[in-house]
Amino acid sequence: MLTLHIAPLLRRAPGDEPVPGQAVLVGDDRVEAVGPLTELTEAYAAVRVRRWPGVLGPGLLHDGPLPTAPTPRERVHALLRQGVTAVLAEHLADPSLRAAVDRSDLLVLPTAVAPTLRPDGRADLAVHDVDGVCLVTVVAGRIVHRRA
Repeated sequence: MLTLHIAPLLRRAPGDEPVPGQAVLVGDDRVEAVGPLTELTEAYAAVRVRRWPGVLGPGLLHDGPLPTAPTPRERVHALLRQGVTAVLAEHLADPSLRAAVDRSDLLVLPTAVAPTLRPDGRADLAVHDVDGVCLVTVVAGRIVHRRA
């Protein structure tokens, strides 16, 4: 099912200035399109729409050890609450931690690569408010965290 993710501002890559009037179209686990909201709503009038407050952008890369918590699952969940959708393999030596990361569908990278929103890329998104608090995390097209 196609889903159009809309927020007041969209950032395609870390460090980019967020721009208004843009949206991301997601199908399954891939980004189908990134572009002007008016064009995407005209071209895909029947899709499910998710409207978020804040700035929509690519999920974050966590490039250090995972946060401490009582269980591997809680360590992964702490990342999802921050908008993290990718981690570095070097920090996953513990097999139980690696299993928890794999179950969550977080992207495991051999080296740090800046995340971007681009057509045919994996649908890893995050929405942050003006204070930087993560409101929503989408991993491979699935909402895995939503702030209450």
